[in-house]
Amino acid sequence: MSFVGGVGQSLYGHNFLCVPRLDASHDHVMSDNPDRGAVLSPQVDSPAKSATAVPGRTPPVIRLLVLATFVVILNETIMINAIPRLMGALHITEQTAQWLSTAFMLTMAAVIPITGWFLQRVSTRSAYTTAMGLFLLGTALAAVAPSFEVLLGARIIQASGTAVMMPLLMTTLMQVVPKAERGRVMGTVSLAISVAPAMGPTVSGVILQFGSWRLLFAVVFPIAAVITWLGLKQLKNVGEPEFSTIDWLSVVTAAAGFGGLVYGLSRFEGGDARVAAAIVAVGLIAIVVFVLRQLVLQKRGVPLLDLRTLRYRTYTVALILMSVAFMAMLGSMILLPLYLQNVRELTALQAGLLVMPGGLAMGLLGPTVGRLFDRFGGRVLVIPGAIGITLALTGFTLVTMTMPFWQLLALHALLMVSLAATFTPVFTLGLGAVPPPLYSHASSILSTLQQVSAAIGTALVITVMSARADALRSSGVTEALANLDGMRLAFIIGAVMSVAVVVTALLLPARADNAGEIEGIHH
Repeated sequence: MSFVGGVGQSLYGHNFLCVPRLDASHDHVMSDNPDRGAVLSPQVDSPAKSATAVPGRTPPVIRLLVLATFVVILNETIMINAIPRLMGALHITEQTAQWLSTAFMLTMAAVIPITGWFLQRVSTRSAYTTAMGLFLLGTALAAVAPSFEVLLGARIIQASGTAVMMPLLMTTLMQVVPKAERGRVMGTVSLAISVAPAMGPTVSGVILQFGSWRLLFAVVFPIAAVITWLGLKQLKNVGEPEFSTIDWLSVVTAAAGFGGLVYGLSRFEGGDARVAAAIVAVGLIAIVVFVLRQLVLQKRGVPLLDLRTLRYRTYTVALILMSVAFMAMLGSMILLPLYLQNVRELTALQAGLLVMPGGLAMGLLGPTVGRLFDRFGGRVLVIPGAIGITLALTGFTLVTMTMPFWQLLALHALLMVSLAATFTPVFTLGLGAVPPPLYSHASSILSTLQQVSAAIGTALVITVMSARADALRSSGVTEALANLDGMRLAFIIGAVMSVAVVVTALLLPARADNAGEIEGIHH
């Protein structure tokens, strides 16, 4: 199923919430007192004057970083339609081709926990140079890759750059944009981040009409190079880098734990279930070791991921909501293209065009959702959005061999609009609930759980669909009807999970305000 890895990969392009620690003039540093919980003390710093935001306008530095992020995400999703071409050109199987997505996923899961530490040590320009430099290197290498192994290495390099680019965007946003305008600017960011994956399959379908899969990278490279040049010409440093040490045991256990968990879950798709379960178990053990290590390091004030973020109720609720929403969302993002191509026999380009309106609607609504959040708070958006997600996924459980395409388009648009109403407020509420010194840790945990949730969602829907379809085929049901019934059952799983999103949404406050800091002080 060539779409599984590619569409899943587009989701990992959404991991833009890993926000490294901010050191702006009004931020604080954390000290750990077992008796008093998290204690806040002021810290002086000197952010660049040029980064000061003008009320009502998106700072130029944010526009630059959004543009760069758009290209990164678009590059990820344009791989979706190329897998069949790659199989023929490189003489590889479909399962081997999926490694182009799995390796990207593994790299992100392994790198995310250390990006906060990296971005504390370097300037904004250095981080930008590193991110776009790795991306350009990976893109150039992919365009001329003589073999699958080289192409795989190129994707890993691209993923490393992406893992730095995403948190850099959010770090700068949280630092230069006043709290009262974060919803609006977050909406602008979500526009680019939502439109890019929506356009990816369509853009790739058009490009592949004119040449081989290499053309995808050849088209992206000069665009990314120009954006890199503009960024280096105009980007100013925000905040001050600081020296910090890193605990390598934490790095190793984080990479082995989260990477192993994601890899093990991906092996359930068409692999040996016992081997996959063993890898998942090893990953979970490594995560336990990682958590215990962080609890020790917290007492010294130097954790790689500070688990004190979980003391803040609003953040923890947002974390649960986002994790479950990502698992449920994977159902439609993976199953719908498979249904359109394998059951309804549309071409990749036709399938991309059908789902494009929903993605565009999600992106274009981003700024409006952001402004509504700034004005009315989160509940008036998140609760209807969560209900819309459930209704859309419930509608997908009714797919047939002849369901009109306009109904499919309407259900997909409802899902995308509901996600737009949910994600931006939840991102903002979750991060706003913790004090600034914990931004890096809170967002790293959130981004890592997104990776794991997406992997769980992928493994769950594909395993359920395949098992049901195989059982029906063995009883004499035709291939198309067996696949259709398997997809229906998988959509039901997604709809059931989305009910938990509605319940969790009811627990969120309208606004974060300074609740997180108060909660932390009293814990």
